[in-house]
This record gives sequence, structure tokens and C-alpha cells, in this order.
Amino acid sequence: MLDAAKRLISASRRSDVPPFMVMDVMAAAARREEQGGRVIHMEVGQPAAPAPTTAIAAARSALGGRIAYNEALGIPSLRARIARHYGETYGIDVDPARIIVTTGSSGAFILAFLAWFETGDRVAMAIPGYPPSRHILTALGCEVVTIETTAATRWALTGDMLLAAHRKAPLKGVLVASPANPTGTMMRPEALSELIRATEDAGIRFISDEIYHGLDYAFPAETAARISDNVTVINSFSKYFCMTGWRIGWMLAPQPLVRPVDRLQQNLAISVPTLSQIAAQAAFDGRAEMEAVKHGYEENRRILIEGLPRAGLDKFFPVDGAFYLYADVSRFTNDSFDFAKRMLDEAGVAATPGVDFDPLHGRDFLRFCYAGSAAEMREAVERIGAWLRRG
Repeated sequence: MLDAAKRLISASRRSDVPPFMVMDVMAAAARREEQGGRVIHMEVGQPAAPAPTTAIAAARSALGGRIAYNEALGIPSLRARIARHYGETYGIDVDPARIIVTTGSSGAFILAFLAWFETGDRVAMAIPGYPPSRHILTALGCEVVTIETTAATRWALTGDMLLAAHRKAPLKGVLVASPANPTGTMMRPEALSELIRATEDAGIRFISDEIYHGLDYAFPAETAARISDNVTVINSFSKYFCMTGWRIGWMLAPQPLVRPVDRLQQNLAISVPTLSQIAAQAAFDGRAEMEAVKHGYEENRRILIEGLPRAGLDKFFPVDGAFYLYADVSRFTNDSFDFAKRMLDEAGVAATPGVDFDPLHGRDFLRFCYAGSAAEMREAVERIGAWLRRG
């Protein structure tokens, strides 16, 4: 009887994916705060600012009427507005028919992976990299091929690196993020173009994670959509537009992929939340507000780039975009998880250990998110420096 019950309630093998460790750090920080401690939060990749006032006003106005299902591909006016965004931002024409509105970028990744890949397909991505992307692919039955990046290629994949992996066993796809999480490092336009050309020549499907576009400081971010119509581009209102909890994103898909994704969305979600779509369309009218928020990130970036070396953390990846700094802590520890725990307990600063992002070298790194206030960044630098000096 007991064995039969265990068989009935046992979880599937596909659900056996690692946890997203940043959520564990967030929970530990919350426990410290419940006990009266003050924590500077640099662990979660989430803007501290609210959504644009234009988005909030549009949502409030819509609440006076009926909030119903909408088209699976998204509200047509929002799809048209997103397409116009590509002309305004990148100077390229995009057919609104290729835009698919999704439940955050997470929903877009799931839809893209389901539409592009079969069980057992090999999909490449760089490490360090965003762990849920690996975990989603694994849960869907794909084989994730991680490719280690180095300073020699500015911590980015190259065509040669990708084709070397392809020769070992054929790849069906590759996922590339620029600006990247956890590093904040970006690919230069010529490097991105070279990589996309190599994938097309080899028949490897290219998915471009562009959810941190708009948050670029060292040089302008390039969209893969300018280089090829065959790529899948994924973006979100979560980061630049500060709309994380609204769960609204989009996909720019090759035309042959639109109908398959439409069918999947009809069955998996019916439609994306209408209220969030209404707010997202209005968010484009709040760009001036969001640029002010971005300038705040730039100041935070400056504080960390100048302050952390004085505190003792003087080695980190190029801080090009997003709102992350990926710091080497190997002079102090070979266990970034323990280092992060002690820094939280003893200095009151929460950051994410690199083991979440890189199974090879992550024990030597911490990710700091600088999406908070300038005052918090200055205090964090002071706390970390004092803690390391005591150490």
C-alpha cells in the first residue's frame, strides 16, 4: 500500500531541476530583517523604482471596465507599439505580425524553446549565465551545452567556440544574452554579427535575450533583429520599464514561428493578462521617467566601480550594462556561497553567490545588483570594506 502511494505522488524526473539560489539568499535576508537587522539588498535583479506613472494611470483607468481575455498573440495595439519601438530605438522596420506578447520574458523563453526544439536537442549557452534558462531547457528534455567564456573574447561566445561544440555533436540552437546576467557585460555589434552569421551558416537557431536593452552605459546595445530576420528576440518590460511584478514581455519571432507559438500560447495561457498589456503600452510614453531611473543606475555603477576596489574587491567583469557587477572574491575564499552567507550575517549586505550562474568557476564570484539607491550603494561599499578589513 505504501509503495503504491509513493508511486502515485512521486514527482517527475523533469521537475528535478536545481533551485534558483538567489531566492534562497532573498529568504535569508528577509529572516535577518524579521529579527531586526537592516539589510542592503543587492541579491535580486529587480529595479527599486516603480513602473512609469503613465503605465500605472492606464491600468487604473482600465480597472473601471471589463478586464477580459484577449488575443493569444497579444492586444494588436500593443504589438504595433512594440514594433514601432524597434524603429524608434534601432532604426529598423519590424512587422507587428511578428510580435508575440508573453507572460514576462520567462513565458517567452518557454514558448520559444517549445516551438524551436525537440526532446533531446542540444542547445548551447555561455557560462556564466542565467540559471533558469538552463533549468527550463532541462525540464523540457533538451540537453544544455554550456560553453565557458574568457577574458580573451570579452566573456562572450564566438563563432569559433560555438562551431567547435557543434562539431563534437550537432547543436540545434544557441541562447545569447547581451547585456548579460550575471555579468552586465555586453557583446559589441561586430561580435554579435559574426556569431549570428556563423550560426546561420551551420543551421543553428539563434535566440537573443535582450531583456536588459535600454540599460547600456559603455556603448549602445545592438539588437539581433538588425542582423537577421531568422533570429528569435526576447525582451521584457521588467527591467528598463521597472515592471517586474506585472509579468509582461514579448518575443520578436521569425514569421514561420508565429503560428506555432500562437497555438502553444492558446493552450498554455489562453492570453497574457490584459491589465498588464494595457499598462505596458502606456509605459512607452514614460520613457523620460525611465531615463531618469537609468541615470541613477549609472551613478550606482560609478560608486561600485570606484568604491569596491578600495574595499578590497578589485577584480570584476566589464560593467557595460544591465545593473549587475560580477566580482571575483577568490582572494578571500573559494566558497562564494559561504562568503555570501557571512557577508549577509556579519555586514548586512545581501549578494548572490556565483555558483548559481557558473558551475565551473562560480565559487570564486559574487553578483551584486546595483538597482537600489545611491545612498545604499555607498553604504554597501563602506560595510563591505569594514567587514573585509576586520576579516
